[in-house]
Amino acid sequence: MKRPHDVLWSIRPYLLVPCLWACAPAPEPPGLDDPLPGLTAEQLELFEAGEDIFEGTFTAEQGLGPLFNEVGCATCHDDPIDGGNGSTRETHVSGIGEEGACDALLAAGGPVIQQRATAALTAALGIESEPIPPAASAQGLRSTPDVFGFGLLDAIPDATLLALADPDDRDGDGVSGRAHWLPGGHIGRFGRKASVAALVDFNEGAFLAELGLTTPNQLEENSVAGAPLPAGVDPVAEPELSPDELFLTDSYVRFLAPPAPADFTPAARAGEHVFARIGCAACHVPSLRTGDHSVAALSNQVVHAYTDLLLHDMGPELADTCLADASASEFRTEPLMGLRHVRTLLHDGRATSIEEAVLLHGGEGQRARDAFEALRSDERANLLEFLGSL
Repeated sequence: MKRPHDVLWSIRPYLLVPCLWACAPAPEPPGLDDPLPGLTAEQLELFEAGEDIFEGTFTAEQGLGPLFNEVGCATCHDDPIDGGNGSTRETHVSGIGEEGACDALLAAGGPVIQQRATAALTAALGIESEPIPPAASAQGLRSTPDVFGFGLLDAIPDATLLALADPDDRDGDGVSGRAHWLPGGHIGRFGRKASVAALVDFNEGAFLAELGLTTPNQLEENSVAGAPLPAGVDPVAEPELSPDELFLTDSYVRFLAPPAPADFTPAARAGEHVFARIGCAACHVPSLRTGDHSVAALSNQVVHAYTDLLLHDMGPELADTCLADASASEFRTEPLMGLRHVRTLLHDGRATSIEEAVLLHGGEGQRARDAFEALRSDERANLLEFLGSL
């Protein structure tokens, strides 16, 4: 008959196995500019090759311009590291079309006005930036967003966004977010106006709008406020960016991990409850789940994005340009993942602190703003600590 001491030692090895698994330190969360966890070796190679293109720069001899905003992706997205936001603010324009419909002024050089020109274009036309088209009845600034976690946002099913939408405010909470339906029956989710449905289109569009680089699906150069380019200022054949370069850049952005939040202090945990209580979470939905995906690292993942990716009317004080079916005062809910790394906030970068950004909310954000203003000082401090930890 075994003594208790012998029995304990006979079962101790089996007790140690789960302890070694359960007591092992949790894996370190991805850092800024790190890939998503769980990528295959091949996917990591694509990520790293795309990173080289994202961090590189282009010259006029490689097709840059003739009108452009920056010379490379990371020259805009560089704060606090490549893939982040940045100090560049560009000008967007729009007009009013027939029967009051939004006109993005595509035929007149809009909606993005390029702020720089190559030496060849300057010599030919005497301009150093694209002029504002005369038909522009509205213009506004756009700050540079970060692109962390965009592959996860791309993988969230349309059905999830539709389930969050409440265009008629049936629940009476003053929030009536709506999906931005685009031509072809797709739902927009990228861009300040949710005007792009798919990440690959968002990335490809940025090459043309920001760098003046034509791509396989965008073979026509930017005009000069609607006028064609002078002969000889752009000798590089289209497309200036190859299909492989586009695919690799898209892979980098798609596989870029979202920033992990900082460890929440007790005050931040208390602020998290305030965030939900005063209505912030009605638009900045704390978490969404991706659907089935061919990439395991993007499949059925919980994303702590703090957004519903829907359009919300933010009131007349923030209104500037329209785009597609989004009115001048409608903007997509900005994701808050990585908020602590962002220095300029709101769509035009006018806010330099989280508190200032909250206080500029109007329209559907007015109730939450009013509730924020009515908070006790300790509640406000806790909420700002929570937001500053994201």
